[in-house]
Amino acid sequence: MVLLQDGLIAFFSAVGLTTVVWLVAGAVLHAGRPTVPGLLLVLPLRGEALAMEADVRELRRIQGSLPGAKIVLADCGLTEDARGLARYLADREKNAELVSAEEFHLGERP
Repeated sequence: MVLLQDGLIAFFSAVGLTTVVWLVAGAVLHAGRPTVPGLLLVLPLRGEALAMEADVRELRRIQGSLPGAKIVLADCGLTEDARGLARYLADREKNAELVSAEEFHLGERP
């Protein structure tokens, strides 16, 4: 019986020690969420853009897990009312901007 008790104590000690090492290693290796500098979450908008608010809400949710990411609302032909809403959403959100399609480009233009 003593042998069984000693075996159980050794087993639970090993499991406990492994758990502590696992938690410490996880805390050290994942000390902070990685940032990707210059990451752009681009939402091209055209016409009435009826789902714009829901799309911006989804991008905001994604942005929460990507520190340093910026939301870009690209105006690709919005109506005046939709442009006003896009301007409001860009002003309301942190790290968000409304740009026209002509202003927005990546890399060099041909």
